[in-house]
Formats: sequence, C-alpha cells, structure tokens
Amino acid sequence: MDVLSNLALGFGVAFSLQNLGYCLAGVALGTLIGVLPGISPLVAIGMLFPLTFTLPPIPSLIMLAGIYYGAQYGGSTTSILVFVKGLTLPFPICPNFMETCPIR
Repeated sequence: MDVLSNLALGFGVAFSLQNLGYCLAGVALGTLIGVLPGISPLVAIGMLFPLTFTLPPIPSLIMLAGIYYGAQYGGSTTSILVFVKGLTLPFPICPNFMETCPIR
C-alpha cells in the first residue's frame, strides 16, 4: 500500500499547475532551439541549462525534460520541412539521403 501512496504523491507533484507550466515552457523553448539544424537535444539542454539555476529542484528537472523532448521534436521538424539532416541519428537509417532528396 505504501507503493501506491508514493505513486499518487509523485503524480500529484508532477501534474501540479506550476510544474505543468514549467514543462510547457521547456517544450516551447526546446522546440525553438531544436529547429536549428545541427542542434541536438543535449546541446539544447546545455544552452538552456542556466534558465533552471534559480528554480527549485523538481521544477528544474521537469523543465529540462521538456527541453529535451521539445528539442527532439524540433529536430524532426527541420528534417521533414527543410530536407536537412537535423541530427546525426538519421545517418544509419537513410545513408543515401541526398540522392533521394526531391529538392536539390
């Protein structure tokens, strides 16, 4: 029974309005930075890490997670819309990208 009460406490903290706002801000900032070609999610976290210095520990970790997932989404947006490899991860998946690219 102790496990369920701890799980409920964790969900209560994570889904508070303040922490959801920090997550939304992190996703928005991460998407804005992740759209830039060549910027990986880890680089986006490194660039936006100083924004979390003044926050308490739990909201800062939630914001960093939002930055990470937002930057991943932003990198895929760049790859799809501009036909530019946003990250190095698609290299093994599509090694002949420039040969099959419809825009040259």
